[in-house]
Amino acid sequence: MNKEKIRKEFIDYVLENGSHPQSVYAFCKKLKIKEGDFYEDFSSFAQLESEIWKTMFREALAEAEAEDIYPTYSAREKMLAVLYTWIEVLKKNRSYILKGYESLDKPIYMKRNVELTDFKFAFYDFANEILLEARENQELENRPIPQLMKKYPDIFWAKTLYILDFWVNDISKSFEKTDTMIEKSVNTVFDLLARSPIDSLLDLGKFIFQNRK
Repeated sequence: MNKEKIRKEFIDYVLENGSHPQSVYAFCKKLKIKEGDFYEDFSSFAQLESEIWKTMFREALAEAEAEDIYPTYSAREKMLAVLYTWIEVLKKNRSYILKGYESLDKPIYMKRNVELTDFKFAFYDFANEILLEARENQELENRPIPQLMKKYPDIFWAKTLYILDFWVNDISKSFEKTDTMIEKSVNTVFDLLARSPIDSLLDLGKFIFQNRK
């Protein structure tokens, strides 16, 4: 039984029973596979859940990138497109997401949940590509503070988890308020990280310091 089949069976089990299987042994017995077969791909149910979160994000990323217009987007527009698509993927799995969300430490954007680890790695790979592109086309300011620049992916990750938290609790029609939250969140972050009067002030201060007598 391959990884995809195990993921699907796990999701079905959670949806049908409202909880995790009691043990890996019991789950494997239900699937009629050896326990060792499970451990070839997953170390635990938490790691399996982490794989599921990652798979859903990668599905959204692939769908967004497959659009003919995607390569013409700015970095900001690419981030928006992927997050909009990600929510659409989550909608198709909302019952499972809600059940998995129950077990996460909250607020999720401030806590470290092992179930989101693989998703986080996949998101950071995407975010770093977007940030590199944004710096190259001057959507974001290249600031001479490496420690600050390294925090940019963390900012987008925290915002993404905040969006997830908002969507889980969104009761608006077609989750339209979540779409608004995505737009405002992404635009706010890009606006904050773009060149601002503060950068001009820092440049002036640097110039004065370098040319002091």
